[in-house]
Amino acid sequence: MLASVGLSDKINDYPVQLSGGEQQRAAIARALAMKPRIMLFDEPTSALDPELVDEVLAVMRALSQSGMTMLVVTHEMQFAEQAGDTVTVMDAGKIAEEGPVQEVFSRPQSLRAISLLKRKSLQASFIST
Repeated sequence: MLASVGLSDKINDYPVQLSGGEQQRAAIARALAMKPRIMLFDEPTSALDPELVDEVLAVMRALSQSGMTMLVVTHEMQFAEQAGDTVTVMDAGKIAEEGPVQEVFSRPQSLRAISLLKRKSLQASFIST
């Protein structure tokens, strides 16, 4: 499992010896060991330093490409657009818009989604199947 998230060289390390991104990837490996049909991610990169975000997103991208169904809450709009199939744009806890990723990102329908997507400062949930 550690090899699948790029951590095979860390097999003998303690959690305190891992970076935030490595700890997040180790958590993904632990979850994958259970052989889930779906993975849930709640802001998986929010607590990471910017330089560590890409390594976690790369693992998640690989999971998506392998066919893993994922439900992801994220502020990483570029990632949501690239890896998602369906997106739900949330604003203040309410659904502003929902639909196929390419449709929502290229032709948002609600005024709120248009405003939020223009600012690129929103929270989105997406499903990759």
